[in-house]
Amino acid sequence: MNTLELLHRLTAQLHRRGHTVTCAESCSGGLLAAELTRLPGSSAWFESSFVTYSNRAKQTLLNVQAASLHQYGAVSEVVVREMATGAQAVTHADYALAISGIAGPSGGSTDKPVGTVWFALVHPHGIDSECCHFTGERDVVRAQSVLHALAMLAACLQKDGENGLQPDTESL
Repeated sequence: MNTLELLHRLTAQLHRRGHTVTCAESCSGGLLAAELTRLPGSSAWFESSFVTYSNRAKQTLLNVQAASLHQYGAVSEVVVREMATGAQAVTHADYALAISGIAGPSGGSTDKPVGTVWFALVHPHGIDSECCHFTGERDVVRAQSVLHALAMLAACLQKDGENGLQPDTESL
């Protein structure tokens, strides 16, 4: 399934269920929000987006803890979970996606090489997080990050439907 097909199905489910989405982005710099609002009618389910590239913005806008940033770094499970939780707390959206990573070409380390991207998704049943390691140039890493975040949301919506959270008759 291509990105546009995924978006059509994902957005139709969100709209039918009356659910909303917000996102908190770092390395993707707003690309996730751009994809989520690509189709007409997104104002029915898209709440807002936070592009928090700096640590200060993460702290100020999303309530990411300075101690988390200091101890784990911006590209970490702890921080991306705080980003998603902070975005959801501010907007009260049903789903909050967060992305933080190293798109390159510089900024990587032995522990966190270029292409390391953390994701978090707050949903009605809790929060999920995962790390991916993408390859390619900066724009490729960013595009892969957006596609992965959309797939995470689609999988969660599918699972919610299977668990009785306002099920949809169409599968993703």
